[in-house]
Amino acid sequence: MRRFYVALLVAALVLGYALGAALHPVSSASAQAGPRIFEIRTYYAHEGKLDALNARFRNHTVRLFTKHGMTNVGYWTPQDGPMAGNTLIYILAHADRDAAKKSWDAFRADPDWLKVKAESEAAGPIVSKIDSVFLQATDYSPLK
Repeated sequence: MRRFYVALLVAALVLGYALGAALHPVSSASAQAGPRIFEIRTYYAHEGKLDALNARFRNHTVRLFTKHGMTNVGYWTPQDGPMAGNTLIYILAHADRDAAKKSWDAFRADPDWLKVKAESEAAGPIVSKIDSVFLQATDYSPLK
């Protein structure tokens, strides 16, 4: 059942982002950059740790992703179902899979990230599980 909710949420997120992109088109310079890949990541927080996870993203992680060449597309928390209250879902864009790997490797080795992670987990781990899915836009997708 959880997979159904994740699939439903992913579809809604991608649709919402595509709608936003259609209403607010990207500049011609970025449109000429070529197709990108998207990464949907789902973080399952330990009981009572979602606020701490959101704070870590809000105050540090989003900036560090940008520093390492990842494009922040959007961040969401489910309002309904079994994922409400313990789940963070977000989408990143990368030039390609190789760029994603390089960005993630640099991010994970970044001293600022290592410090933030250690400080935010001083009372124990925040995240119990992470799912990651890479997506390629179809030829008819308004978002590429």
